[in-house]
Amino acid sequence: MSSRRTERLINLVICLLHTRSFLSADRIRDLVPGYDDTPSEEAFKRAFERDKEDLRDLGIPLETGTNSAFDDEPGYRIARRDYALPEITLAPDEAAAVGLAARMWSSATMGAAATRALRKLEAAGVEVSPLPEGLQPRLESSGAAFPTLAEAVHDGRLVRFNYRTGASGDTSTRTVEPWGLVWWHGRWYLVGHDRDRDGTRVFRLSRIEGTPAATGAVGAVRRPDGVDLTAVVASYDAAAPAAVARVRVRPNRGHGLRRLATQVRSDGEWDLLEVPFRDAYRLADLVLPYAADAVVDAPSDAVDAVVRRLRAVAEVAV
Repeated sequence: MSSRRTERLINLVICLLHTRSFLSADRIRDLVPGYDDTPSEEAFKRAFERDKEDLRDLGIPLETGTNSAFDDEPGYRIARRDYALPEITLAPDEAAAVGLAARMWSSATMGAAATRALRKLEAAGVEVSPLPEGLQPRLESSGAAFPTLAEAVHDGRLVRFNYRTGASGDTSTRTVEPWGLVWWHGRWYLVGHDRDRDGTRVFRLSRIEGTPAATGAVGAVRRPDGVDLTAVVASYDAAAPAAVARVRVRPNRGHGLRRLATQVRSDGEWDLLEVPFRDAYRLADLVLPYAADAVVDAPSDAVDAVVRRLRAVAEVAV
């Protein structure tokens, strides 16, 4: 959800919480910041209806009623007695799970919200102990793709983006009906119907170039009934063709890579490893933590994946 829309929802909740009478839609449009810039009455009604559904989806009890028998249209309010939560007490394992989930959001777009959530837990007296260094979970950086795609899935809108294939590295424009985002084996994937290829497709978010664009009307895209998104991604992952990378590793280094290797032989100051892999970028993530002690020599798509990762790190460091 965009920050602008989130702010409008918060303003709407505050307004409806601080009124005892029912507020009409027209009165809400006048009082709540964010509705005043809607270009027309129809645009306001669409935005307001969508916001009401969002509040209900979030579990916020929205009451509908009239202040008198003479009112021509219903109004809205949120009863404090229904909205207020009882005191929340987390057991140590529950607090650890919440803290772990918050720390997973290491991307810039999610980091601020996760930090605020942890501060609220600590302010409430809940102890959230840090994990040992090296065990901290991390999500891959998806740039601007994740929030844009997540909002498009929520709104049911078509998306268009430039996508880089894993095998050739070529980039093409895709037009997709997004059904959902799936976290699978340390990666985010988009599942949807690819209009250009007229079929169900899976897209790795880290291969999306630039920022996706949401197009078309809200509600135009619906996920088909009975589609298991996780199963679709699992099948895609299992069907990925296997390859073998040639990796040079310093003696007594890269033990994680050595465990995966099908063959290891010495070549002077280096050991030569043959490491099977299905995804070049996943292989790059395995190699890069060893820094200068591990170098990918072949194939070209694996070398390219390492180079792209290093360039991304260099751009962040600048």
